[in-house]
Amino acid sequence: MTPLHKVIINKDTKINPIWIMRQAGRYLPEFREIRKANPHFINLCLNEVLSSEITLQPIKRFNLDAAIIFSDILILPYGLNQKVEFKKNFGPILGELNIRDISKIDEIDFVEKIFPVYKAIKKVSNNKLTNNKNVIGFVGAPWTLLVYMINQQSPKKSLKEDFFKDDFLINRVLLILEKFLKVHIKNQVDNGANVIQIFDSWAGLLEEKDLPNYIYTPTLNLVNFVKTLGVPVICFPREIKNYKEYCEIVKPDAVNIDYNIDPNYVLKNIKIPIQGGLDPKILLTDKETLKKEATKYLDIFKDHPYIFNLGHGVLPETKPEMVEYLVNVVKDY
Repeated sequence: MTPLHKVIINKDTKINPIWIMRQAGRYLPEFREIRKANPHFINLCLNEVLSSEITLQPIKRFNLDAAIIFSDILILPYGLNQKVEFKKNFGPILGELNIRDISKIDEIDFVEKIFPVYKAIKKVSNNKLTNNKNVIGFVGAPWTLLVYMINQQSPKKSLKEDFFKDDFLINRVLLILEKFLKVHIKNQVDNGANVIQIFDSWAGLLEEKDLPNYIYTPTLNLVNFVKTLGVPVICFPREIKNYKEYCEIVKPDAVNIDYNIDPNYVLKNIKIPIQGGLDPKILLTDKETLKKEATKYLDIFKDHPYIFNLGHGVLPETKPEMVEYLVNVVKDY
């Protein structure tokens, strides 16, 4: 049984597997080499040879327990023919959302457009480097994708003033997203992903009163779907106002916590396996601080099923040797 499955399915507390969000990325010199030659980000995600190579780069370097496919949550709106571009030092910019156009997309066209993602997953899962490791597929949660598709860029702290003005549009988009997220998840699992993670990066933008409509119901539908495929599902509702209620209603198999929530509160209130928590900025400090902070999480969750990870993606300015040191701290615990 793979390490993440031992923790999530068997609730094993004797091991602490480790993988790191954005482990395949800009902090690695070998990734920067590929990126320099491939400036168009979406095209890079859709090059199965390069995206599978990038996925395996951290696995070659560090003793990690899982590979997460090198892709992006915005591959989904791209598959629905919404224009998606990544602007240097700014982030994603999306084209106008045309509800008539995205309503006409059929499953075959969608899968064909992003098929290289699934080929890359197959390449990774067939590679001997991932023997006895997990291969993680992922999607953005419906709410977070809705935010990008209507807001057309990262909301940072707030949404467009008229974001909620068209109820019909929002509900229509959520239904379309649910349909194609299920297609996207199933294709990832069919090609070798044995864990799915759902990233709700903008969960923290909503007030508690809005969580049922925009987060609980749409995400629960996805979580239930993943469970029918027989693979565990981890949810990461970043900065959500109520982690406890989220876990009780959405019922993921495990939950990733962010660095703003007190891990002692989590231990007391959340019964399912936990993943993550460490502030990525700690990796920019020194080894002593890193060991102390990492050990804090390991100590708190020592009798609780726990997968070591961060509370957000690894930062581009992180030194690879600090990641290596962190992996060793966790493995030697």
